[in-house]
Amino acid sequence: MHRFAELVSWVNALPARAVDGALAGIAVVMLVSERLTTTPSLGGRLPAALALAVVIGGSLAVRRRWPLAGYAVGTAAVAVDALWLGPAGLSPLANLVGLYSLGAHPKPRRALWGPPLMLVAIVTYFVGDDGSPPAAVPAVIVFVWLGVWAGGYAAARRRERQEGDRRLMRRDAVVDERHRIARELHDLLGHTMSVMLVQTGAARVVLDNDPGKARAILSGVERTGREALDELDRVLGVLRRDDGESADLRPGLAALPRLVERMAEAGMAVTVHIEPPEPHLPGSLDQSAYRIVQEALTNALRHGKATSAAVTVCVDGRRVEVEVRDDGRGPLPGYQPGRGLLGISERAAVFGGTVEHGGAGHGGVGQGFRVRAVLPVPQGGERE
Repeated sequence: MHRFAELVSWVNALPARAVDGALAGIAVVMLVSERLTTTPSLGGRLPAALALAVVIGGSLAVRRRWPLAGYAVGTAAVAVDALWLGPAGLSPLANLVGLYSLGAHPKPRRALWGPPLMLVAIVTYFVGDDGSPPAAVPAVIVFVWLGVWAGGYAAARRRERQEGDRRLMRRDAVVDERHRIARELHDLLGHTMSVMLVQTGAARVVLDNDPGKARAILSGVERTGREALDELDRVLGVLRRDDGESADLRPGLAALPRLVERMAEAGMAVTVHIEPPEPHLPGSLDQSAYRIVQEALTNALRHGKATSAAVTVCVDGRRVEVEVRDDGRGPLPGYQPGRGLLGISERAAVFGGTVEHGGAGHGGVGQGFRVRAVLPVPQGGERE
């Protein structure tokens, strides 16, 4: 059985035209041999009999390229052969292969020519010696041949459905990848640009009165930009590759201290509390927790005009709870989440988590803004 499977795999790997050509060649040799060895003397009709055998077998050479034309020509040759020279034993087998190929035609309308042409082949093959059709063609033969055509037709329609499913899967994969790239670039570039704009604004304010401080702020802007370019290169590298070798390049909770420094350079004091201090998380979950904190702090700085924020991360082995509170102006009445909050929700949804956001005061109202995300920890291994 194993050797047979290997043989089938080897045949499937061959070019289709080569396989069909070989099949047609074998059929021609068998049909010609039959006419030469088993048919009574044909006399002057022998060349015509051999020519018909070549046409019947040769029609299989185009069974996939032109299945309707090939089967029609083969059927006509079988009819002439049976009516003029007498039925041959092997010609129906060659015609049956062509019938299956016609049923498997990728265009259903052309495949539907199979049954009527099949009836022509069967009726002419069983015509009596007196030239009149038989009283009744054996029903079992009709059903068998119709079943062969139906098998090819069903296989073609199944391939159509599978190809449609593959197209949908490829399209969904492309959409998911675009969303993933958009989230990564939004989180990275949005955060970096917000910090750099705030720093640049502060440098402009003190440029005339305190050039030394302005230079220090601009040095921070340059450092932030260089770090952003390095991280952008790492992010793009991870997006191109999903293997474990590049997974360690993803920023995680261990990168929060540098994030806090950048926020401080932009004028917002951030405190971080992580419990336990060095949690062990799957790479993708670690990255998502970091990105959630990064986006929440960026929103606090850019939209909330916050001067301070508190970050709390709790890991208990079953879930990761991330909470960011700031002292900004808080949400306006009837506010709608923007791309940043939607990105946070998308990251949480990947792990089946939940996100809450709103005013940081009692009951979700009042000064400041609060973002809380709960991410279940994948069980049974890392999720990369």
